[in-house]
Order: sequence, then C-alpha cells, then structure tokens
Amino acid sequence: MSADMCLANTVTEQVAERRVGGPPVGAESPDTRLPVGRKAGTLGTGQSEQSQRFEDSVRCAYQVRLPALTVQLPAQWGRLEEVFKEVQNLRETVNSLKKSCQDCKLQADDSRAPGRGGQLSPSPGAPGEAEDGRVRELESEVNRLSADLKNAKEEIDVLHGRLEELSLVNMNNIENYVDSKVANLTSVVNSLDGKCSSKCPSQEHTQSRPVQHLIYKDCSDYYTIGKRSSETYRVTPDPKNSSFEVFCDMETMGGGWTVLQARLDGSTNFTRTWQDYKVGFGNLRREFWLGNDKIHLLTKSKDMILRIDLEDFNGVKLYALYDQFYVANEFLKYRLHIGNYNGTAGDALHFSKHYNHDLKFFTTPDRDNDRYPSGNCGLYYSSGWWFDACLSANLNGRYYHQKYRGVRNGIFWGTWPGISEAHPGGYKSSLKEAKMMIRPKHFKP
Repeated sequence: MSADMCLANTVTEQVAERRVGGPPVGAESPDTRLPVGRKAGTLGTGQSEQSQRFEDSVRCAYQVRLPALTVQLPAQWGRLEEVFKEVQNLRETVNSLKKSCQDCKLQADDSRAPGRGGQLSPSPGAPGEAEDGRVRELESEVNRLSADLKNAKEEIDVLHGRLEELSLVNMNNIENYVDSKVANLTSVVNSLDGKCSSKCPSQEHTQSRPVQHLIYKDCSDYYTIGKRSSETYRVTPDPKNSSFEVFCDMETMGGGWTVLQARLDGSTNFTRTWQDYKVGFGNLRREFWLGNDKIHLLTKSKDMILRIDLEDFNGVKLYALYDQFYVANEFLKYRLHIGNYNGTAGDALHFSKHYNHDLKFFTTPDRDNDRYPSGNCGLYYSSGWWFDACLSANLNGRYYHQKYRGVRNGIFWGTWPGISEAHPGGYKSSLKEAKMMIRPKHFKP
C-alpha cells in the first residue's frame, strides 16, 4: 500500500469516526479536544495504542501524523432542524386559520341570504378565539340591522297612518267648506221665498196662500210643519244633489226619525254588492237599505243621532242610542263615525279594543276594506257592514227564522242577552227585527 493511500485511509477513518461516534457538528465536548500528536479518534489505553500502531505499521510502510480536524460552525446551525419543524407547524396553523376564516365568511354570507332568518352561529370546530369574536361581531351586526329594519317598518306604518288621517281631515275640510257654501245658498233661497210670499200691492185684498218650504232635508223638517204620519216622504238633504224618498218614523220617541235600514221578515236579500249598498235596495215599507250615498248626504247636512231598535223571537225589545252618527263619502269608503252610547241593548259597536266598528270602512262581499288580514269579512259573513276584524255587530246579516248552525252570519248584536252563548247542538240565535234611524241632534218634538 502506498503512503498516499495510507494517508487517505487514515484521514477517512478519522472523519468517519467523528461522524459516527462523535457529537453533532458544531458541538463541543471534552472528548473532542484531542492534544496535538495524538491520533484523532483513538480513545483507548496505552496498550490499545501500541496494538493500533503495530497494525498500522503492518499495513502501511510510511505513516504521517496529522493534527485533529475540527470544523467550527455557527451555533444557530444546530437549530436549523428545529426551526424547519417550527416553520412547518406554523405553515399548517396558518393554512388552518385561513380555511377557518373562509368557512366563517361563507357562513356569514349564507346567513345574510333571504330565508335564513338573519342569525349567525359560530362555525363548529373553528380554532382560536379570534374566529369566535368575529362570528359574535357578525351576529351583533346582523341583529342590529334587523332591529333597524323593524324600526323602519314601524315608522313607515306610523307615517302611513298619519297620511291617511291627513287625507281624511282634508276631505272633511273640503266637505265642510262645500256644505257651508250650500247652506249660504239655502238661506238665500229661503229668504227670497219669504219675500215672494208677501202680498203684492195688487193682491192686498186676495187671500194669501200658505208659505211652503222649498227644501226638506230630512223627516224632522216634515215633523216641524205638522206631518205626523209614519210613511214615505221626499227629502233633499243637499240641494246640489237629487231628491229621494225616505221612510219617516213619526211615532218612536217623539217622531221625526229618518229610517236608514229595516229588517222584518227576510223578504229582502242583504248579501249584495258594493254598488247595491251604494245606491240602496229593497222596499221602503218593508225591508231595505237606504243607500250609502244617501246616508252620507243625510248625515253631513246636520249633526245626527242614531237609534237602533232590536227585537228577538221571544218578543224582547231593546234599543241603542248614539249621540253622533256620520258616514263619509265613497272616496273615504263610507267610513263610520259614531258617538257615545246610551240605551238598553248594550254598546256592541264599541265592544272592545279588537272589535270596534267606529271609524271603520264599509265592506261588502266584493269589496274588502276591513281590518282582517286573512280574508274578506263581508264575504265570510254574507253582508255589507262596517267590519273591524271582523265583528261584534252585524245588522245586515242573513235572516234566519229559527236557530241555525255554522258561521255566525245572522242578524247579530254582540251585547244582546244570551246571543253569544252556545246552544245544545251548536245552534246560534239571530234577531227577529232591526231598525236603524237618525234625526238631528238638537231636534225637539
């Protein structure tokens, strides 16, 4: 073996020994600090050193001794593997966080979509408190927006109600203005009538004719001129509109009543259309509805009171009296205005907060103006009336000659004694007779 090859083997063995049996590269320990002149990697006793030299001398004829080879590296290089592992862990954590954030965003977008109720819930298994805080923040934001939306809707409803009230007030002001002008014209006509009724100079010795009124607004005017018979008369409550016939009750409570509605025997069908209730129908001497347009003209010409006479099949007779009664025009859907109650039948028109017919629009089977959101009260109860949602009174219901089953669509007055009680077999009671009539508030028989 040559000296060069022996040297190479020796160096190779030293390096191999350092790599296999020594400490990690860059480390320093007492075992690696070898004195100059000692063979690197020879850690045995003197005897083992002699044995090793003998073997070397047998293998190599020429032997060169080299100092121990020590490689010094920066201390941080020893942590490269740890740093690498930490970087890998951090990368995995970042990827997991990114995925969680994406899931959270998708969940937030979905929860804002229609039909999801606007509520957010934390994504299950999302790591860390940051994601939970974000979810809670999104929940709070959505809840706040929902509350703002609800408040805005309530404000819109309030404004809509105010707008409706302003419309009613404006229409009433216009009506009052026109009525005042008509009243002035009426007074002028009556004044001219009085002047024309005076004796002319050429007729001083002729018999004067009795003075006759040109306009009779309602039955109380006929009573004032001495009419005492309960029958039909022609009235003109508004000079700019045509005259029409009415039935006058000159007997009840002193007389002077203009009858608006009568139910006696079921001879007239009251399941009618909007147009029928507008113009009126039936027989003025039997059963009829005078007509909403005519009722409006009568009630706007003077301050009126309303009397309702009722009778059941047992012969019990009761009445309800209201100190104010007014029906608006068709543009305002014949809205009802009634005052304070007095009488014996009970105040069914102001029955409760949820069943109050005052200030309600008129509804028919073909025109839904009631406050019931899920249907038409007029269609369900087979009549036209000032329904709420739906009723505590309905004097235009079907006429039943005896107790009946099913929908309570008969002639009904909710405060009538025993009328709301359940009868054996589910039967219901209906009234036998009903009559609605008005006269001026300050009329004195």
